[in-house]
Amino acid sequence: MKRTPRPVSGRRAALWGLILALAAPCIILGQSLDIPSKKWGLSFGNSQEFSGLRFNFRDGGVRRVTGVNITLWQPRKDNQEAVIEGLSLGLIPGGAHLRGIQFGLLGMAVTKSGTGINLGGLGLGAGEDLRGINLGGIGAGAGGSMTGLNIGGIGIGAGHNVTGITIGGIGAGAGDNMTGINIAGLGLGAGERLSGINLSGLAAGAGERMAGLTVCGLAAGAKEIIGLTLGGLAVGGEILKGVHLAGGMVHVVKDGRLIGFAGSPFNYIRGSQTGLSIGIVNYAFHVNGLQLGLINIVRDNPRYLKVLPVFNTSF
Repeated sequence: MKRTPRPVSGRRAALWGLILALAAPCIILGQSLDIPSKKWGLSFGNSQEFSGLRFNFRDGGVRRVTGVNITLWQPRKDNQEAVIEGLSLGLIPGGAHLRGIQFGLLGMAVTKSGTGINLGGLGLGAGEDLRGINLGGIGAGAGGSMTGLNIGGIGIGAGHNVTGITIGGIGAGAGDNMTGINIAGLGLGAGERLSGINLSGLAAGAGERMAGLTVCGLAAGAKEIIGLTLGGLAVGGEILKGVHLAGGMVHVVKDGRLIGFAGSPFNYIRGSQTGLSIGIVNYAFHVNGLQLGLINIVRDNPRYLKVLPVFNTSF
């Protein structure tokens, strides 16, 4: 009787079963089984320098991996200088510098920088910088800067700068500057400058300057605001340049300046106004331009010209 050949798929399955059986002790003990070379090919376990396809439970003391690196758990503490280039997959893949495509089902543990496509199912974080496409299911953050497309289901944050297209489900913030298209469900904030197109469900603020198009459901504020600003309730700062509109009040603090246009029910300029303000009540210390509204107050005018209906200016 003619013998039926064994299916090729069955042979492959058996071969892989044998390889995995031989590799299991190496993976568990932190050693490695490398085929056909210690430096390249196929590796099971904690190989220190390898190019090719590599499987390991948990990396430790790795120097460089180039190719495809598949790990089950986050790296050990002695993996602080590892450079991983290519494709990194696992529950929590990590290393010092990750370059290429990184995907962690739970998250990523990058001690220094991640460059390329960085995806974390729950969260994404780097001790220094993240560059490229950075997506965190809950949040994404970097101790240094984030550059590129930055999306966090709840929030985005960086110790220094955030640059590019930034979307935070609840909030987004930068310790220094945020530049580009910045969108947050509740709030946007930058320690120094917020520039570009800034859209926030509630509020946006910057320690120094806000520039560009800013739209907020509630309020926008910065020491200096330049461009077109729309606040559902208020817009305020020390120096306002451009067009500023609010549902409640445009406010310039004491000794500040408005240069351009203010439109709100109450334009409260506790300094100098250069340009036009339109509201129900307009107030300014000095006006080099015009107030239009029901009640118009210019503090440095002669007594009988301080408060006028319809319009006012400095006489």
